[in-house]
Amino acid sequence: MRNPLSDKVVEIKPSGIRKFFDIVSEMKDAISLGVGEPDFDTPWHIRDEGIYALERGKTFYTSNAGLMELRQEIAAYLKRRIQTEYDPKSEILITVGGSEAIDLALRAMINPGDEVLIPQPSYVSYLPCAVLADAVPVVIDLKEENQFRLTKAELLSHITPKSKILVLPFPNNPTGAIMEQRDLEEIAQVVIDHDLFVISDEIYAELSYKEEHVSIASLPGMKERTVLINGFSKAYAMTGWRLGYACAPKLIMEQMTKIHQFAIMCAPTNSQYAAVEALRNGDEDVAMMRESYNQRRRYLLHRFQEMGLQCFEPYGAFYVFPCIKEFGMTSEEFATRFLQEEKVAVVPGTAFGDCGEGFLRISYAYSLENLKVALGRLERFIEKLRNEKN
Repeated sequence: MRNPLSDKVVEIKPSGIRKFFDIVSEMKDAISLGVGEPDFDTPWHIRDEGIYALERGKTFYTSNAGLMELRQEIAAYLKRRIQTEYDPKSEILITVGGSEAIDLALRAMINPGDEVLIPQPSYVSYLPCAVLADAVPVVIDLKEENQFRLTKAELLSHITPKSKILVLPFPNNPTGAIMEQRDLEEIAQVVIDHDLFVISDEIYAELSYKEEHVSIASLPGMKERTVLINGFSKAYAMTGWRLGYACAPKLIMEQMTKIHQFAIMCAPTNSQYAAVEALRNGDEDVAMMRESYNQRRRYLLHRFQEMGLQCFEPYGAFYVFPCIKEFGMTSEEFATRFLQEEKVAVVPGTAFGDCGEGFLRISYAYSLENLKVALGRLERFIEKLRNEKN
């Protein structure tokens, strides 16, 4: 019998995050700090609207692009939040989570052999999706001394005549790094000068603790070069509703919608009605959750300082990315031993790219009570490692 599998798919490695999820699920009294998912329930008024949509019989397909009502609310939200106007009829597409939008954008824009520039450490889906779209992924290693921001010099050093798309993953998963306006202005100029396009993943845009989030799409000359991706999972605690969106120039959006039409048809209908309510009346919920995350962020950084554990201060998302190089262990070894000995799951930095070696991703999308217990175990563990080393 011939091989039934695609060589391209077989060669793609599974997500490096799943291993620790699976192990911790079978361990009694274990604490996981590995999941990038809000610990808050979806606010009641948003859930009610989703339930009410079902009760009203709103159980049929929407248009491929999504409810016009929702697209209009997204357009209003973006005009208010990033001062950028999108046409809800032709420039906004509702997707099944932000991850589908990443896949659609790459497949709609890539010809075989085009290069996609991917800063790492970053979300695990960018590189596999680029490979599946027949692109050549070009990894840009970000550095701790730059607070894991993408610099102009780093971008310029990786551009070739085949470069077409830059993935801009900020606020960043796993590092928590952000790009401020002055950073984005330098990147935007390089993009324009070299005739590139940008996929800007802004799923954590509302979780920024230093200043208001700035989108590269809002800078002069960039809206027509940018596919902006966002969604409802992180800001509104709606992970299980599976709802995201993409905003792009009509030329690109027509092709993204075509793929979405054939592969998905449309995003879940009741989730779309719930999202309308989230955008209309969810600002206070977002502010409350953001303040809670910020409290946890400050607590973790304070505890790291007490332990003498090196960690730059992240200002976005709900992750910290401490350095564990002093212990002479790989990230995988540290995370595995920490889980086995202290029953706390964290994610090796290498799950997000080779340059994540020597770091751990710790999520603070957990209660302060759980974080206190877990950090107590971490302190005990690193004291043990330091004693062994001495």
